[in-house]
Amino acid sequence: MNILTKDLQMPFFKNTPGRFRRVILLFLCLMMAGFVALNILAYRQARSMMYFTTGTERTPEAERLSFVQKIKVLWNEVSIPRPTTSVDISQLGMGSRGVTIAVTNGITLGAWYCPGANTNQLVILFHGYCGEKSGTLPMAQAFLKMGMSVLLVDFRGSGESSAAYTTVGYDEGEDVAAAVRYARANLHPDKMILYGISMGAAAVLRAVHDCGARVDGIIVESVFDSMMHAVSNRMDAMNMPSFPCAELLIFWGGWQAGFNGFRNNPVDYATAVNVPILFFHGTRDERARLEQAHRVFDAVPGKKKWFVEFTNVNHESGLRLFQKKWTEAVQKFLDQI
Repeated sequence: MNILTKDLQMPFFKNTPGRFRRVILLFLCLMMAGFVALNILAYRQARSMMYFTTGTERTPEAERLSFVQKIKVLWNEVSIPRPTTSVDISQLGMGSRGVTIAVTNGITLGAWYCPGANTNQLVILFHGYCGEKSGTLPMAQAFLKMGMSVLLVDFRGSGESSAAYTTVGYDEGEDVAAAVRYARANLHPDKMILYGISMGAAAVLRAVHDCGARVDGIIVESVFDSMMHAVSNRMDAMNMPSFPCAELLIFWGGWQAGFNGFRNNPVDYATAVNVPILFFHGTRDERARLEQAHRVFDAVPGKKKWFVEFTNVNHESGLRLFQKKWTEAVQKFLDQI
């Protein structure tokens, strides 16, 4: 330790007693070791949250874990099996069929199409993080009852799509744009509506902002405003400090997937929306908080936008608990398009 300290030429160290210098140096070494260890943990956690596994059991939601279980998860990484579809397509409705959608980078997406009473009006539905297309089945059935045709899409890595990873809405924006192109080329609707929940909502907004998707209307549920807030909210659920954990997770996640996670922000994507848009959000949503969703709403230019709140609803569709209110709001929205 004397060899390490005798060459320090800073005046502070020259005038500091040797024992105190060793204490300072030891403290700095421990700080550096802690920083390196924290980055290693963040790198592993980010990878486990973005790359799906096979043959493993999914880690329970953070809110359901005990303190000891949370520590084990932080040390052993999150386990997220690749989402699979267990629901039969027949539950969607008569005339349903499976389709495959090609994305420009070689990825293919699995999807279900069901014609409604009015085949000229199509709703394309996109699921949330760690989900797959059957997660939007209740909403699709509601749209079918209104006479709309529906197309339920698996994002890359989920269901019947290729790959085994997620980027929490960033690359998925390309998937949304690919679905729009497929619908125009093969289904020929006169009007096209995009519906997305949570990550699906973020992907829909990015598709409009960055990927050239042009549609007639948008419906989003449980949308988060920024990647930083989305990750910070999950840190809060784990009772972990959001700083610097959230920043490190976003940095390493983006580095591994090849994009800037700090720019995956629906509040910025919303500025490109130039069609009618309807927001649904639960007042008890801790994953994407109500005030954060209002930031996205406020960022949308123009006046053809509506925000509907569902009291005591968490991070889920308001359709489950408020079917009549949800359906009436959608019908009124469709009448404006």
